[in-house]
Amino acid sequence: MDIAGLPFSQACENNKQPILEVLQQELKDSKNVLEIGSGTGQHSVYFAPNLSHLQWQTSDIIANHNVIEAWHTAYPAPNLYAPLPFDLNSDLLPLSLISSQSYDAVFTANTLHIIAWPLVERLFKLVGDALPLHGKLVIYGPFNENGQYTSEGNRRFDEMLRRHNNSSGIRDKETVVTLGVTHHLALLTTQKMPANNQLLVFEKTL
Repeated sequence: MDIAGLPFSQACENNKQPILEVLQQELKDSKNVLEIGSGTGQHSVYFAPNLSHLQWQTSDIIANHNVIEAWHTAYPAPNLYAPLPFDLNSDLLPLSLISSQSYDAVFTANTLHIIAWPLVERLFKLVGDALPLHGKLVIYGPFNENGQYTSEGNRRFDEMLRRHNNSSGIRDKETVVTLGVTHHLALLTTQKMPANNQLLVFEKTL
């Protein structure tokens, strides 16, 4: 299939291998993963075949489903599933995430700095309610530390985000960790990633 005309994220291509290396370790005992905010679908078509022990369920707002499905058609995998509708601004969320324990891990990349803070809070509540004991939440993206930017590039990126939407912006890692504790999600590890990004791994504790 010709994917030349499909939406393409260079950031996904740049960071997919470093993220995969962490996921191979952190999700080695997981079975069913929900990816929240699958975007173009590029991450999913790379991670699923390289994590063949997992069932990889994509999700995003319905407007992005056609693109995700096109990438899935171009790069199919037996453990990769078509996107579920997932919109934190709507009540139309995947029923299985809310009402059952079918996922033992959740992955999301480059979402927390895009969505408004009340939606970050809603995301953590949903995940905290849905994950079973010892389930994992893995979050990739840029974070501030101790209220400070970790690089000049992140400062410029944050300014750009806020000019576009003043509800967006790089989040303080300490605030995110505190939010996790509120929903019984304890930070297990922080991995430094390329381009001044980080990968946070939380575990459900109760």
